[in-house]
Amino acid sequence: MAGAMNFAFEAYVTEIIADGGQAAFTLGDGAITWEDGARAQAHDGAILCAVAHPLGQGVITGGDDGRLVWSRRGETQVLAEAPKRWIDAVTASPTSGLIAFSTGREAQVLDANAPEFRRIFVHPASVAAVAFDPKGRRLAAATYGGVALWYARIAEQKPVMLRWAGSHVGLAFSPDGRFLVASMQEPALHGWRLADAQDMHMGGYPAQVGSLAFLGGAGLATSGANGVVLWPFIGANGPMGRQSTVMGGDESSLVTRVAGDATGAHLVAGLDNGRVWIYHLAARQIMSLRPETGPPITALTVLPGHRVAWGDDAGGAGILNLSGR
Repeated sequence: MAGAMNFAFEAYVTEIIADGGQAAFTLGDGAITWEDGARAQAHDGAILCAVAHPLGQGVITGGDDGRLVWSRRGETQVLAEAPKRWIDAVTASPTSGLIAFSTGREAQVLDANAPEFRRIFVHPASVAAVAFDPKGRRLAAATYGGVALWYARIAEQKPVMLRWAGSHVGLAFSPDGRFLVASMQEPALHGWRLADAQDMHMGGYPAQVGSLAFLGGAGLATSGANGVVLWPFIGANGPMGRQSTVMGGDESSLVTRVAGDATGAHLVAGLDNGRVWIYHLAARQIMSLRPETGPPITALTVLPGHRVAWGDDAGGAGILNLSGR
């Protein structure tokens, strides 16, 4: 394909982060490789989670070596350590400059502008995911039995608990901050309208939902089905009382990753058979970006400059240029 770049790494791709307009591939052997060939060995073990630094320079990663690391070309800096534990969820807010990560039953908060700042919030069970609201002031922590909401800068407090039975393993705030959605260990989502804690169960999936992406006014796109499941989030009630739609359905494969661009005009999906496609929301058209089959797609993102980056669980990766498509 014209405009395509392909890579073969020695470990599976765990995440892809846009760093200064370039793709940074985080890998299962603890390395970060940028598309221009720059490389950093961030961890002694697998990278479990990654996010762009909130100040716009470099990548923050958590690993099974219990370290939270800030990596730039030719430089790594340990931000936090949790000996004999994993750091398996991380998030950051460019708005507030805050960084949050989970290790065991703790969610910890750092400030990129104040190295001495730290808050530690303890939960009754392990924290599987963390997310900041759009203002970067409140932190959501997914755990067994629901989601805890904390004011990220306040030391002594009791969280607001959004309760629902089961293990909650992923989180996403709607762009307007009115809704919070959690993926669950079972094949379902559960969401809350934050103004009144009205909750909503969003089921019907054949597999666990491992990837969530809000697409501006178009709604919430998710993996976990034969096509991308899109839930409407328009109006005061969001998806309550409304049906989801499925795009790009194919009974021979499952969607493993979803991503959207900054404009909300496009949706990209990666499948468990190695294929990647893009959906133009306005035109309602699907175009194949990577028609070849292969190992399951494990990482997917839309980069600046109309490009899509993908990675799979065998170390294959690529960048596809969408200009003119």
